[in-house]
Order: sequence, then C-alpha cells, then structure tokens
Amino acid sequence: QVQLVEFGGGLVQAGGSLRLSCAASGRTFSNNVMGWYRQAPGKQRELVAVITSGGSTNYADSVKGRFTISRDNGKNTVYLQMNSVKPEDTAVYYCNFRQLVYDYWGQGTQVVVSS
Repeated sequence: QVQLVEFGGGLVQAGGSLRLSCAASGRTFSNNVMGWYRQAPGKQRELVAVITSGGSTNYADSVKGRFTISRDNGKNTVYLQMNSVKPEDTAVYYCNFRQLVYDYWGQGTQVVVSS
C-alpha cells in the first residue's frame, strides 16, 4: 500500500505562481511514475503532467511552457511548479503514483486562480 500526502494548493491571482508537492510513503519501488491530474467542476479528471523515476516527462498541451514537473527520488516526492497561471487552471489537483499495475491517489488539493 502507498500513501500520498499533498501540499501547496490555495488561491492565486492570474499570472502568478504556485508550487504543489506530493510525498509518497509505504511500499514503494524504485520503478514508478508520479504525476498530477486535475478535475474542474463539471469536468472529467485530466492529466496535467507525469514524470517517470528516470526523469522522462509528459505534459498536457494546456500547461506546456507554464508548468514544470520534477521529482526527488530519494524523498519519493513529486513537485509541480505552476507559473503564469490562468483562471482555467482552477481545479482540484490530485497526485498520482503508479507502480506495477496499481494506481494510488492523493486526497486532492484545491487550486483557485482569480482573474
């Protein structure tokens, strides 16, 4: 079992920055994928960015050039640096940890971008 704890959500003005972090604990293996997904009201959950334990990344087109995902393998922690945020980035952001055939989710952290 893997537990995820997220930090860093909140209220930010459009054009500003915010940093999310998520720490994984429990039965983790070195080969895994960590990432962030988000869900806005009335919409489906969507991928924001993911990063493998080897450092390969993938981003949603809507956040490319504005968000940066990174990780610290020694701390089993993933970060999402959000720059130049827009009102449409408002959502609950969920941390995801994937290893073997299992998916684990954080409790979600609210991000609100005011215009």
